Amino acid sequence: MSTEPRINDRIRVPEVRLVGPSGEQVGIVPLAKALELAQEYDLDLVEVAATARPPVCKLMDYGKFKYESAMKAREARKNQAHTVIKEMKLRPKIDPHDYDTKKGHVVRFLKQGDKVKITIMFRGREQSRPELGFRLLQRLASDVEDLGFVESSAKQDGRNMIMVLGPHKKKTEAMAEARALADARKAERQGRTVGSDAAADDDDAALEAENAALEAEADDADDAEVEADEAAAEAPAEVEQPAATAQDA
Repeated sequence: MSTEPRINDRIRVPEVRLVGPSGEQVGIVPLAKALELAQEYDLDLVEVAATARPPVCKLMDYGKFKYESAMKAREARKNQAHTVIKEMKLRPKIDPHDYDTKKGHVVRFLKQGDKVKITIMFRGREQSRPELGFRLLQRLASDVEDLGFVESSAKQDGRNMIMVLGPHKKKTEAMAEARALADARKAERQGRTVGSDAAADDDDAALEAENAALEAEADDADDAEVEADEAAAEAPAEVEQPAATAQDA
């Protein structure tokens, strides 16, 4: 079923409670009179409360109303913050380089305003050394304490040990900072492009000349390399011929 309101001739009631273009209350009028007023104002008659008795209708530009509603919904979705829990898995005896890489991902997640679930996976004999995983979790929490805090302390869960880190910044704050940074970079690129148009033409001409010189030099080098390859290909044949003859003898 369509969720859009009925407009104009699709309204099938004998009378409506009419609201004017500026929100003023006109009162209960016959449907024909309401449609006549809509034509007079060059607007649409839109049913805004179908369950009322009589239904409430308003005079408006329905196309403009739909566009503004879509823009408001888009802006609301853009500013909406969803709480996301990222997960990062580590081993108790992780390599230092791998640890730095994993820590970098955790830092990025916390900067984005997301929670991070850290899982230490134990295998084989590692299960008898849970203190290794606990120390690793404590080390990671200490390394990122300026960006996040321990929301759920380390606890054993079967073969795994789990800890949850929460960000200091809210998701909405992180999103606003990211948008501001993106806008600043965009403005900087645009300013750099506008200010360097004249210099860019000179740079392009110089670059073309340099490329032409490099291409000529490359062609000469290719010709020399081809000649060297041909000479090298002929040389073994002259050396191998006496050896073959001596063997036959």
